[in-house]
Amino acid sequence: MQTLEEHCWSCSCTRGRDKKGTRLSTWLAQRAAKAMSSLNSLLSLAYHTLASSEGRSLIRRSLVLFAVGVFLALVLNLLQIQRNVTLFPEEVIATIFSSAWWVPPCCGTAAAVVGLLYPCIDSHLGEPHKFKREWASVMRCIAVFVGINHASAKLDFANNVQLSLTLAALSLGLWWTFDRSRSGLGLGITIAFLATLITQFLVYNGVYQYTSPDFLYIRSWLPCIFFSGGVTVGNIGRQLAMGSSEKTHSD
Repeated sequence: MQTLEEHCWSCSCTRGRDKKGTRLSTWLAQRAAKAMSSLNSLLSLAYHTLASSEGRSLIRRSLVLFAVGVFLALVLNLLQIQRNVTLFPEEVIATIFSSAWWVPPCCGTAAAVVGLLYPCIDSHLGEPHKFKREWASVMRCIAVFVGINHASAKLDFANNVQLSLTLAALSLGLWWTFDRSRSGLGLGITIAFLATLITQFLVYNGVYQYTSPDFLYIRSWLPCIFFSGGVTVGNIGRQLAMGSSEKTHSD
């Protein structure tokens, strides 16, 4: 009699476990089906977006901005290394243009993001940027930015504070001359802040270092370089977006 009761009890427990296992399997199958459906919808949306004229324009602008960021990174970083402003470990210097391999792709990616973000923010705020919208003005902006970076490595001041104040004035002058938008000023300050934090993190972890640091492991004028670089790349992105929109309307 006891054996029969134990047998019945074990059968009921087994049936309970089987029911729970079945429900769990059914729930997992339903969640997997929903996930696959969402993934298919996302891939379909991405495909149609990239296949459209706006998607192709976005890809072209991203590639151009990436190439500009890589070129500026190679040239300007080489200048900083030659003037012993930035120091990389010896094992990473034996690469293209005597620069660490990760610098050009990181700067290119950042340039693509910033260059696409500027016209997007302008469109979101409903303030299309029309001030000095021609390629001649953009090229002059690039020349001024290169000059500011060159000054940070070449000019000799009594201390870094004087150099920082000079570069800050030049960076604000670049914004006033070629931008003058509230979105450009706000994005430039945000980019300078975030880029400075990332640079301090890299220097703190020994990825590279600055000679004569005077502001939390880095040079105090570095945010000025990031600010002017953000404004410059933003102007390039705006000009590319304007050219793409005009071409789309004409088509």
